[in-house]
Amino acid sequence: MPKAQSIADEVRRRIVELKWRQGERIPDEAELAVEFDAARATVNKALQVLADEGLLDRKRRAGTRVAINPVSKATFSIPIVREQVEEAGMAYSHRVVAQRLSPVPAQIATRLGLPEGELLVHLRAVHYADGKPYQLEERWLNPRAAPGLQQADLRDLNANEWLVRNAPYLRAEFFFSAENADRRDARLLQTRQGQALLILHRTTWNDLGPITTVRVAFQPGHRFGAGEGRDHAG
Repeated sequence: MPKAQSIADEVRRRIVELKWRQGERIPDEAELAVEFDAARATVNKALQVLADEGLLDRKRRAGTRVAINPVSKATFSIPIVREQVEEAGMAYSHRVVAQRLSPVPAQIATRLGLPEGELLVHLRAVHYADGKPYQLEERWLNPRAAPGLQQADLRDLNANEWLVRNAPYLRAEFFFSAENADRRDARLLQTRQGQALLILHRTTWNDLGPITTVRVAFQPGHRFGAGEGRDHAG
């Protein structure tokens, strides 16, 4: 139904651009039907599409709200590293090693579908569990696809958690690889150079374009729990 799809696209845009924020109740079906000059059944179908995507929570008599941590409910879910560490009974902390606006290199530009040299936020950070390195992330962030990013303090709330809470994605790609730790990996993960590491590469997009691409290097010996592999699939 083209009308339902156009309504879903507009509601999704409002969520992605934070016009309607997480936990906020959106107008009811009757109001949206008037706004979009559509039948209420058409609006219902559009909202159900977004509920199936994990962007909306719909409850009878309680209305429809923008989902909390919407990407965590999508087909591919992205874990919040802090929650993983704390659920394991350890104290979480993180450190931003470097953060700057930099021209994107060719390999990353190709992955994101952007012109080489476009300016993006380049971030490198370490997550800790009980003061020991848990995982190392290097990511490129696109402020144009993540409204509010430029005002965010990523040294306070880490980029992983900020993105999960503020930048719902519509599409994701990921793959794992094994790499030997280079000098930087070894220093930040406090392991030896040449140590075999499990690496996750993850890229996400929304209606505004590519949001981020990240390389996550896990501490040697890291094991995925029963649900952790699924979580990291986002």
